Amino acid sequence: MAPASKTQGEQSKEGMGSHVGLPALDLSAAFPQATPASVFPPLVSDYYQFGDLLSSEEKALRKRIREVMEKEIAPIMTEYWEKAEFPFHAIPKLASLHVAGGTIKGYGCPGLSITGSAIATAEMARVDASCSTFILVHSSLAMLTIALCGSEEQKQKYLPSLAELHTVACWALTEPDYGSDASSLRTTATKVAGGWLLDGQKRWIGNSTFADVLIIFARNTSTNQINGFIVKKGTPGLKATKIENKIGLRIVQNGDILINKVFVHDEDRLPGVNSFQDTSKVLAVSRVMVAWQPIGIVMGVFDICHRYLKERKQFGAPLASFQINQEKLVRMLGNVQAMFLVGWRLCKLYESGKMTAGHASLGKAWISLRARETVALGRELMGGNGILSDFLVAKAFCDLEPIYTFEGTYEINSLVTAREITGIASFKPAVRSKASRL
Repeated sequence: MAPASKTQGEQSKEGMGSHVGLPALDLSAAFPQATPASVFPPLVSDYYQFGDLLSSEEKALRKRIREVMEKEIAPIMTEYWEKAEFPFHAIPKLASLHVAGGTIKGYGCPGLSITGSAIATAEMARVDASCSTFILVHSSLAMLTIALCGSEEQKQKYLPSLAELHTVACWALTEPDYGSDASSLRTTATKVAGGWLLDGQKRWIGNSTFADVLIIFARNTSTNQINGFIVKKGTPGLKATKIENKIGLRIVQNGDILINKVFVHDEDRLPGVNSFQDTSKVLAVSRVMVAWQPIGIVMGVFDICHRYLKERKQFGAPLASFQINQEKLVRMLGNVQAMFLVGWRLCKLYESGKMTAGHASLGKAWISLRARETVALGRELMGGNGILSDFLVAKAFCDLEPIYTFEGTYEINSLVTAREITGIASFKPAVRSKASRL
């Protein structure tokens, strides 16, 4: 039977490719009343002048990051977020920030204070949460694991190149069946002559589709304890594929990793990872950094909304002149100040050696909760334009969702703090006795 002939309309659509009709207007022509986020607004969210608390080095770092992010990243972030692609050409610009390696001293790393590293994280997230996540995974997870748990030879071999972003790293703990219950991971490491054979699967691993160095955690089949391994890109049996269709952090390339009899030399086993507890040394720092991501995001959202409300007019007046909008804006501003203060105190507790796992978990949980509320208010203030990534708020609204979940969900982090203040762990449901089930 001959195929049905195509209608003139169908042929016309095919000729135009994936677009029907004319290309979209440039935003400046389509909506001239407000400036898009590609031209980033000045910082107005530091209402309580927390900048006064920074050292001269931290102020210089903040200034350098803000300039690069606003000039180099802001103009391209919407395009790459929409395409869900990573802007590899921007890596040299991010490398110029000299923040990879964070608090690590030596090996070409910047040796920042935890406060300096937190400020850097917030400044990146203020413009683009995906770029801050890229650096966080690379630096505060992968590099820090090598620094805290690696041998001297491993530090010398890997850290200098990673610090310059000549090579990129990822950190593979989470598995398809084990997210919050990460300590139950099932990827295995079996000792063989000269090294180890790894078998299993990882999921949601940021940077994994292009990482040169992968930090992979696996269960030792002899001891049943968790060990850590440095695996190089292209190792036979290693396959990383991109997770598609995310609604948030779309620039970040999260991947599924299949590990099929991957051989790792003895020299690439991390000697400092001998149980799941050893990962806590890394997570204590990274959880502080993750808490500062929402702080940066809401700073950017407030700055954008503040400018937008003064530019956008309705009923013959700027939106900023309406009382209900002013109240929402001030509520947002109050949240930003409170979030900054909690994040600041968290850094100072860490620097003084007083920070506990409960402190870090409460900070991450509470700050991300307040950030959700703040960005939702910004979404309301932006009206219809609040659903366009061109004005940052919609993008930030979506980017906060994975941040609310990763490095421990709100609920899990709450339970970590609750265990610390009550002495009672409640992570697993209480087991009912047989008699109570009858």
